[in-house]
Amino acid sequence: MPRLTHTLWGTALMLICIVLAGCGSPRSRHDAASGLTHYASLLQIEEADSFTLVTVADAWHSGRVMASYVLVPAAHPLPVHLPQGTVVRTPLRRAAVTSSVHAALLTDLGRGSCVAALTDTAYIISPAVKALLHEGTRSAGTAMQPDIELLHALSIDAVLASPFENAGHGALDRLGVPVIECADYMETSPLGRAEWMRFYGRLFGCADRADSLFDEVEHNYLELKKLVAEVPSATRPTVMCDLLMGSVWYQPGGASTMGQFIADAGGRYLWADRKESGSLALNLESVFARAQQAEVWLVKYGQPAPLTYRQMAADCPAYQRFAPWQRHRIYACNTLHVPFYEEVPFRPERLLANLIALLHPEVKGLPVHPNYYTPLGE
Repeated sequence: MPRLTHTLWGTALMLICIVLAGCGSPRSRHDAASGLTHYASLLQIEEADSFTLVTVADAWHSGRVMASYVLVPAAHPLPVHLPQGTVVRTPLRRAAVTSSVHAALLTDLGRGSCVAALTDTAYIISPAVKALLHEGTRSAGTAMQPDIELLHALSIDAVLASPFENAGHGALDRLGVPVIECADYMETSPLGRAEWMRFYGRLFGCADRADSLFDEVEHNYLELKKLVAEVPSATRPTVMCDLLMGSVWYQPGGASTMGQFIADAGGRYLWADRKESGSLALNLESVFARAQQAEVWLVKYGQPAPLTYRQMAADCPAYQRFAPWQRHRIYACNTLHVPFYEEVPFRPERLLANLIALLHPEVKGLPVHPNYYTPLGE
């Protein structure tokens, strides 16, 4: 049985970082020109002369729209004829952000000073995001129970919040400011999620910077994929993930973001045949049956002290029956100390480089990358 400490920390961090009829057709000038929303399946952006229309699809109900936003520059008069949607005057100057993931992106875009309030600050790992709290950003409770009085007092002009199925945002919906549905976490491809930075850049008046950053991320990611594209299937290591939590072992679905990361890094994910985009709830026996002879084991966890082989054996003696435990091919990421959740969503090329280095140490020419996953200690 895994120890309660790293189970609870890991679950909490995962939850935190979870941790998204016009009057004429707006003229889109960048779908063809720059490939905007080429990867994102839940986001559509159309630019007209006097506004930008952003449509967020409902990830849980195919064909439905979750939200539409009409972005209008605050320096311009409000046009008489606008498509349906929530009007957002841009750029946002003072926003409440309910996820450190988006706060980290805003620091990358040079808009950290626009984060007036941030929730769940006890779980922040990124030094850049922590610095915001010393530069004026206020801690505003949790995403589930935000400090509404504080948000009123801060005169925020929008809230960035992650949506959940069949649920509103409670008191946040009654603040009288636009609530931006940050459904990026529901995207199933690394570049699909990262592409949402184009939307956030337009909200905060840094569209050019956001487009440039995404172009850089896309280029680097695709170049890294090329390094292992020709690796024969026989030399692609089989990969399993994570740990038993109580009686359930959650493995990423084959169509999940992690499943694609492993494939793009030249690995053979052992549940690639499962088409779920979320997690698979499995038991120990079924995982053992499929993954006993896995070649690489990737573990994400969160606890104050580093996880070790000794602790794994004490937590669950059955772990010792897996080949990666016996051959010391386990690589772990302690999300309590490594800013995995804050960096990877919008900088996926960093994790891809890390995984390629682990799965294919023979590959040359890899850029310097953060070591999210490192060899498990004794």
